[in-house]
Formats: sequence, structure tokens, C-alpha cells
Amino acid sequence: MFGVGAVPPVLLAAGVLAMPESPRWLAMRGRHADARAVLARTSDSVAEAELRLEEIKHAAAAPPQEDDGGAWRELLLRPTATVRRILTCVIGLQFFQQASGVNVVVLYSPVVFKKAGMASNTSVLAATVAVGVAKTCSILVATLFSDRLGRRPLLLASTGGMAVTLTSLALTLCVASPSAASAVASVVAFVAAFSAGLGPMTAAYTAEVLPLRLRAQGASLGIAVNRLTCSVMSMTFISVADGITMAGCFFLYAGVAAAACVFVYARLPETRGRSLEDMDALFHK
Repeated sequence: MFGVGAVPPVLLAAGVLAMPESPRWLAMRGRHADARAVLARTSDSVAEAELRLEEIKHAAAAPPQEDDGGAWRELLLRPTATVRRILTCVIGLQFFQQASGVNVVVLYSPVVFKKAGMASNTSVLAATVAVGVAKTCSILVATLFSDRLGRRPLLLASTGGMAVTLTSLALTLCVASPSAASAVASVVAFVAAFSAGLGPMTAAYTAEVLPLRLRAQGASLGIAVNRLTCSVMSMTFISVADGITMAGCFFLYAGVAAAACVFVYARLPETRGRSLEDMDALFHK
């Protein structure tokens, strides 16, 4: 069974071998001919490729950075107001994605279902599979609608839906005789809301808003916050549940999801229709 887990990494590695190099990375290293070739393959026309190349060359040239140390200094020690706003959005999104408890719900869903009164192991397994299917299929919502509706509407709907479904799960577990069906429905709805917005959009938004000269460092910092938050949430769930009850945990996570919704509304501008090189101007407003 554990061997099955080796299949996705092998497929991913095969896909990476066929993936073109980033034209922005190539342009930053002066390999404009290689960047032009990649853009020609991924653009609708030669004219569009040339226009995108000029935008990338302009972004890569200003302001110049001597090395990675200079990028880290600009990011952490001497950030401009624009960079601070961008970094706040990146770190905030990465934090809220995990602090809302998604990995706790997925990892401990069998425990949650048994707490809700589901006694049969077969039923628990079937419900857990349903959670995984819902999580996977709901990603199609973000795939199909992120460019049509925009990033903000999906993120707002996602975080709002997560807050509602986590509250529903917490209320289900509060009663003396909790309903297993209600618990399953709440968990499935929660992971569906997550996968339709906050899950995939966090990585996409992070990659979009960071300026080219700081993209690698900023994305690395965001992922570090994401993984650290995930580890803390996963390792503390049982202990916290012992202290404030499992229902209390999900009320807490619902509050975090609601805070994420407010954060998205107040801090994140819409990036739909913007080029990656246009983000400095967007966050400078």
C-alpha cells in the first residue's frame, strides 16, 4: 500500500523533465534568446511573445540585485512600503491556509467521525474516501473560474464557506448525541470550500504578486510559514482537543477562517487580468 505513494512523485518528475524553464528566470540571467523561445511556445502569437519579453526584461532590470543576499536584505531588512504590503499578503495567505485547520480535518477525520458516533470501520473508511474525493474534485472550481471570476471572489467565498462549515461541525459535536451524517456532511463541505479557493489560490496568488527580483526568496519564506503552521496544527490538535474539547477546536478554527475572510477582503487586491510584471504598480496604490 505504501508503494502506491511512490507513483505520484514519479509522474511529477516525468512532467518536470518536459516542463520549459521559466522565461523570467532566463531573462534575469541574460538568456534572452532562450526566454524568447519559451515565450514563443507558450504565447498565442509572436507579437505577444515579444511584448511579454519586453515586460519581463524591464522588470528584471529594475532595480538590479547583485546576489541572493541583496534580495533577502530588500525583502526582510529594508523593504519598501510596496514590498511590505506584498509580503504581508503572501505570509498572511500561507498562514491562514494551514491555521484554518484543513490538515487537521483531513488527517483526523476518522477520529472526528468516530467522535460523532460512527462505529463501523467500513463506514469511517467510506466517509474518509468521500472527503478525499470532494477535496480533489473541488479543485476544478478554482481551475475553471479563477480567471473568469477573479481571485478575490473565490478566496472570499472559500474562507467564508470554511468558517460556516467548521461552525456546523463544531455545533454537531457539541450535542449529547451527535449525528454522524451531519459530521460527514460538514467535513465534506469544508474540504470542498477549501479546495475551491484557499487551497489552490494561495500558491497561485503568491507566485503572481511577488516581484520578479524577490519571487524565489518570497515564495520560499511563504512556504516555510505554511509548513511550520501545518506542523504546529497537526502536532497540537489532540492536546488542544483534550483541553478545550474537539468541538472547541473547530470553533477556534472557524474563528481563524473568519479572520482569513476579513484579511482577504481588507488586504488582497484583485490580480485577474494583470501581468506578473505589473504587480509593483498594483500594490503601490
